[in-house]
Amino acid sequence: MQTRLLERFLRYTAVTSQSDASQTVVPSTEGQRRLAELLKKDLAELGLVDLEISEYSVLTGKLPANLPGGSSGQIPAVGFVAHLDTVDVKLAADIRPQVVRAYSGGDVCLNAKEGIYLREAEHPELLQYKGQDIVFSDGTSVLGADNKAAVANIVVALETLTQNKTLLHGDIYVAFVPDEECGLRGAKKMDLSKFPVAFAYTIDCCELGEVVYETFNAGSAVIKIKGVSAHPMSAKGVMVNPLLAAVDFANLFDRQQTPECTDGKEGYIWVKGMQGNQSTATVNLDIRDHDKIKYEARKQTVWENVKKIQKLYPKAVINCDINDTYGNIADAVNDENRKCIDYIYTAMSELGIKPKTIAMRGGTDGSYISTQGILTPNYFTGGHNFHSNCEFLPLPSLEKSCLMTLKLIELIAKG
Repeated sequence: MQTRLLERFLRYTAVTSQSDASQTVVPSTEGQRRLAELLKKDLAELGLVDLEISEYSVLTGKLPANLPGGSSGQIPAVGFVAHLDTVDVKLAADIRPQVVRAYSGGDVCLNAKEGIYLREAEHPELLQYKGQDIVFSDGTSVLGADNKAAVANIVVALETLTQNKTLLHGDIYVAFVPDEECGLRGAKKMDLSKFPVAFAYTIDCCELGEVVYETFNAGSAVIKIKGVSAHPMSAKGVMVNPLLAAVDFANLFDRQQTPECTDGKEGYIWVKGMQGNQSTATVNLDIRDHDKIKYEARKQTVWENVKKIQKLYPKAVINCDINDTYGNIADAVNDENRKCIDYIYTAMSELGIKPKTIAMRGGTDGSYISTQGILTPNYFTGGHNFHSNCEFLPLPSLEKSCLMTLKLIELIAKG
């Protein structure tokens, strides 16, 4: 299985599919559509039906149930979701993976020409994988285990089911979506009539054993300030400097309520961007909190601070636009649907995997899909250090992730 997973992973990382948050179209890059087309071909060869790529490059399909006659209607349909894009963190878009066989410990030279190393002292998590085969990038890019490890996982699981007819399962739906790294834009373009499942899973967190069914409530704010420009020789009492107004606005927020000062379930407001000139300025904020009430309070704080700046700069024109990006998966859990979370822990118990339940300081496609009535918890890919050139993927952990997928399907079929 590790060999098959590696082959699939290398096949899919060979397609450059880095998303571009500066674009407003979905998909934001053409490579994501190319990957969707490649996946559609692969899934068709495995016998999936109803395969379709939407105008937004959302690929959906179905593996029909393999069950004794008359029992298919009693087994809930399950979905699996992965995203097509890799993140843009200003590294190279092209990914060149390399496999270190039987890692012996110590530093890993990712790129001798560029002098790029992954240092054991800086990444002691490497030590727990001594003796294992591990996939790294060449140091110039992310590895793309986020989320192509999940893509490979799902395809190999489906391949396993189609090659072994003794493995019983209900209807299985898949969805491969673009632009997850740009605010879950692809998931928001899903036609859920083509994904008629009782519940679903994303495979989009990190090390072996991680389970996530609690994420941030997330929003963004854009504050636009139009000042009054004037020549410095006659600026007194006339000029309104929008850049200074933007700085004063940013300084109104609590410096202890920022990403660098919070962890766990502590929320924050992040001043993540500021641009301007003598006439206009724009401030971009991210708003995050696990608690829905506190999240709404943070949005209210933004509005109150806008009003304060407007009073300080009465001649400026200040506009604020706040949008919700995704919700907390936990807010969608109820007594009727939480069985899909219970299946995760049962699967881990049967596979001998120790669960590591975390409240994710971020979100997944499931953070949006869960708000649409399809509870979608998340489990591990096996990778480490997402969104950096130090990302790596131990193959035994990826294999455990795929075995999790198969075990979940088995448990659901057993009811």
